[in-house]
Amino acid sequence: MPQPALLAHDLVRNLDGRRVLDGVSLTAAPGRRIGLIGENGVGKSTLLRLLAGVDEPDAGSVTRPPDLDFLQQEMPYDADSTIADVLDDALREARDNLAELDRLTDQLAETAQDAPEHTELLAAYGARLEQAQDREAWDADRRAELVLDGLGLGSLGHDRTLASLSGGQRGRLALAALLIRRPSALLLDEPTNHLDDGAAAFVEEQVRDLPGVVVLASHDRAFLDAVCTDLIDLDPAIDGPVRYGGNYSAYLTEKRKERERWERRWTEEQEELVALRVSAGVTARRVAPDRAPRDNEKMGYGHRAGRVQSQISRRVRNATRRLEDLERDQVGEPPSPLRFRSTGLTTPTAEKEEDGPLVSLAGAWVPGRLSPVSTRIPATDRLLVTGGSGTGKSTLLAVLAGRLTPEGEMRRREELTVGLLAQDSVFEFPERTVRETYGLALGARRAEAVPLGSLGLLHEVDLDKEVARLSVGQRRRLALALLVARPPELLLLDEPTNHLSPRLCDELEEALGTGPGAIVVASHDRWLRDRWQGRELRLAP
Repeated sequence: MPQPALLAHDLVRNLDGRRVLDGVSLTAAPGRRIGLIGENGVGKSTLLRLLAGVDEPDAGSVTRPPDLDFLQQEMPYDADSTIADVLDDALREARDNLAELDRLTDQLAETAQDAPEHTELLAAYGARLEQAQDREAWDADRRAELVLDGLGLGSLGHDRTLASLSGGQRGRLALAALLIRRPSALLLDEPTNHLDDGAAAFVEEQVRDLPGVVVLASHDRAFLDAVCTDLIDLDPAIDGPVRYGGNYSAYLTEKRKERERWERRWTEEQEELVALRVSAGVTARRVAPDRAPRDNEKMGYGHRAGRVQSQISRRVRNATRRLEDLERDQVGEPPSPLRFRSTGLTTPTAEKEEDGPLVSLAGAWVPGRLSPVSTRIPATDRLLVTGGSGTGKSTLLAVLAGRLTPEGEMRRREELTVGLLAQDSVFEFPERTVRETYGLALGARRAEAVPLGSLGLLHEVDLDKEVARLSVGQRRRLALALLVARPPELLLLDEPTNHLSPRLCDELEEALGTGPGAIVVASHDRWLRDRWQGRELRLAP
């Protein structure tokens, strides 16, 4: 029995007066694992909800496999339900399948092969058998234990209620239930949230092993790379969303090629525009030298002059027409990637390593929050701080920023400029607009030299909003923009890729390699950590 496909045709969805999805189509065949990527707000979660049937489109249609499951933010159980209740529900289908197979087996054994109902019973048995094999029904109970262990839930008592679990545990339990069921179509919204490295790797293996359709939205580039067979970029494009074959690495390769083609076309068009403007204004008018006719040319000069003027007019018309066409249809200039902008000032700390480190710690610790740490931060250091949850990564950055005074020894260079991107971005005057906040923080001259819109971190329509009306992610992007526009001598970034699209994460990581001064990053981002080129400091529990 072939697995059914998931089909969407010309989906349109309007929310709060804004068109979020405009004619999106999707074909997801069994065995394809499709990742949805793009900026926040382009409609990834909205599309998943339409595919799942949780919301209805304003236009368009969806054809769903009958057995489709959707990982939502909230579990479809009440707070008094237990872990055992969730597991029983996840295992019910497999157990029902096996019970029905037993019943059909008994009926077949009692029915003569030449009886009219034998053929019908045999067909029903074959369909049930194939379904049980696809769902690995005989292995369901063992798989349930394996999945719970893989997601760090194996030690929890099955009598625990959902109300007694943390938000992260409830999210992992919801994911576990889907992986135990193995539906023929699975929709996942940020499935690696609340997962450590081991659990994320376990989920990757489980999802790759599913035989049916998988459509997922994720900011986790390592997960996209390990799982996806296709990626759909929902960022606005002339022809709508673009589908790329392959995983995230293949997508990056194709996007680099697209960027090169874009830059090459833009450069060639700009060169042609310059040439056409010269041709239309000057060159075409000088087909013949400006000289008086010689004696032996006077008889035919008028005829030749007319022919020359006709050539001039034709060339001018052709050049003008081509110029008008090109000016109307020319491609836009490729936007500059995110980069830390030079302050235009000499930075002594970046020039004199012999002056010693910017900051040095010797057995520095914070009671209950950070075990003793010893390290030195040179003027051009690139340091990645890693460690499990609760090891004090954010606390260490606060110490380096001077916001916490540790026990032990800490030395810092005098008049050191430090910038910290914290996980919670708080602004002193939230009633100010984004544009006002940016301009006042940097000063008019600097804000004009590095326009906020040029950084690609916030949409133009959001620049005149009050900061208080921004989402958590947007406030964080504003805080990052201030650091990018005027980098300090010591830049501290706490989970910098949170709330950024994969494209901006890639640009930020590249910018870290060439940014000024010293940079210290604390991150759980597996993609960033796997590609880090600088030092690493792993904190002990």
